[in-house]
Amino acid sequence: MGTVALAVTDGMLHFELSVAYEVFGAAPAAVAVPWYDVAVCGPHAVRVGRFLLEPDHGLDRLRRADTVIVPGWADVDEDPPADLVDAVRTAHEAGARVASLCTGAFVLAAAGLLDGQRATTHWAHTGALAARYPGVEVDPDVLYVDNGSVLTSAGKAAAMDLCLHLVRLDHGSSVANAVARRLVVPPHRAGGQAQFVAAPVPAGDDHPLAALLPWAIERLEHPLTVEDLARRARMSSRNLGRHFKAATGTTPLQWLLTQRIRRAQELLETTDASVDAVAAATGMGTATTLRRHFNRTVGVPPDTYRRTFRSQPRLRSPCE
Repeated sequence: MGTVALAVTDGMLHFELSVAYEVFGAAPAAVAVPWYDVAVCGPHAVRVGRFLLEPDHGLDRLRRADTVIVPGWADVDEDPPADLVDAVRTAHEAGARVASLCTGAFVLAAAGLLDGQRATTHWAHTGALAARYPGVEVDPDVLYVDNGSVLTSAGKAAAMDLCLHLVRLDHGSSVANAVARRLVVPPHRAGGQAQFVAAPVPAGDDHPLAALLPWAIERLEHPLTVEDLARRARMSSRNLGRHFKAATGTTPLQWLLTQRIRRAQELLETTDASVDAVAAATGMGTATTLRRHFNRTVGVPPDTYRRTFRSQPRLRSPCE
């Protein structure tokens, strides 16, 4: 997958930098795919939180990278370092994919990569980003934005979501899920999900949805309804909807659809099951229904998706 350059500068936020290094630094066990060559790039030793970090490479290596990750830094009131901005711009002009984590979006904006583009950053800084760079369409309500060669994420946990999204684009869902399992994080949260909700994920065994979500995921082949979920959770449909919105940022039906699509991706990548069989195994009913929802959500038809990620090892079809 080529070089992933992690751009570092003084005042860098260590959490986002660590997230990127953890995701791209090592392939998950038993995954036989080419992995990334990670390079930590900076002009000199930099202060990261309370630590002094000596980069492995200078900014010249960043300019030649295939993917550039720009973590956030603490002092967004200051203009980002000019040498870093220039290196990021040069890398993108040379064909690199550039992604920012949290307030790293200010570097991309300063480089002109977000002009006329939709972008996001940590919700606490979206106003500042929009005010300083009026040419950027700042969306404060999403986890990450994928514009193809330029991607931006909100803060903290959303940085992990974007990094896993990049792995998913490069290697497919099964490999991204393996990385998520190694890091003990949820394998997928859609970029359009709200970044600021009362409880992003169910917390603890006593959460009202703690038992319901795994139960539903194990039964995706069944035509589950909101009433089915509410009955299982022993609450009204309206109360269930409120808990879902608070815990996942979406509705029960949209959450179910997302799980069905992700399951379909895994089956398309790792089995020879027909599209009809995948539709049945994911509760979509018919291949027509699966194709409609899959194309709208993923952006390509199931057959095209399978051809793209067919290098994954084959598992048994759910119909065998």
